[in-house]
Amino acid sequence: MTTVRKRCLNLRLDLLTATKRPRLCPISDVAATYSQGIDLLSQHEILKVLGRGDGGTVNKVRNKQTLAVYALKIIRGDIKSSQELDILRRISSPRIVHCHQIFEKPSGEAQILMEYMDIGTLDTYRKSHGHLCEEVIADISRQVLKGLVYMRSKNILHHDIKPSNLLINEKMEVKIIADFGISKIVGSGTNHCNSFFGTYASMSPERFDTVKNSEYDVYAADAWSFGVTTMEVYVGYYPFLLQEEKTAYWLALMSAICGGEPPCLTNSSSTSQFKDFINCCLQKYPRMRWTASQLLLHPFVAEQDSV
Repeated sequence: MTTVRKRCLNLRLDLLTATKRPRLCPISDVAATYSQGIDLLSQHEILKVLGRGDGGTVNKVRNKQTLAVYALKIIRGDIKSSQELDILRRISSPRIVHCHQIFEKPSGEAQILMEYMDIGTLDTYRKSHGHLCEEVIADISRQVLKGLVYMRSKNILHHDIKPSNLLINEKMEVKIIADFGISKIVGSGTNHCNSFFGTYASMSPERFDTVKNSEYDVYAADAWSFGVTTMEVYVGYYPFLLQEEKTAYWLALMSAICGGEPPCLTNSSSTSQFKDFINCCLQKYPRMRWTASQLLLHPFVAEQDSV
């Protein structure tokens, strides 16, 4: 049985958070066919709702003419949605869920037509398949890290890496979800980020305590969240909680993340390379934490990378 060193939390609560002309904006040169100024919802048949949140709704849709299946995200217009659209226009990577088209309505509503990942989230995949072996974890890690390296090259912080924000298709391609509502475009000279939006359970220590950690590599926060995600899909539960616990107050989470020691694998069945890989991700101090580029060179990932 896999064992993890962790703090005991006694409190309970949910782990999760916190006028213009219509225009159609192609995202990349390899995007799909474009509609001619007609909103995307009218061109597609809604098959089912994939998810709902404060910012909008994601539907599985089918094009009425081509019968191609996509995910269509509809978001209301606000500052965060404007930033998300700005980020989507910047990126095109095989490691990030592809955005085909954007249509903005005069009301401020935006419709985003995205690649449909048929298997679903890494969270649902892990729950349906049970324990994931190290070989599968290494392959998933490699793909996600390549996505994070790409995002860094575009000066983008994701800020919400977690199992439910990583999607898988039938080819076993793992991609970072194209949901950048709380992401950030990093400007030159930026050495910290005081954003408190996101999932508390995935936040790194420095995001809780920006005063104590005023000078650090801002991208280190995504590396921490990736480490927590990797460990969670391996052991089967959130590693800062006891296995039987499901939720905790955000204050208890902050205490465990900032005040306690990071969780680590202590069972004999895990390889030394995997244990060290997790430790490199979950260094409490951001200056000591490995970057996504460094993690791609770690033996746990690099030795199995044939690409």
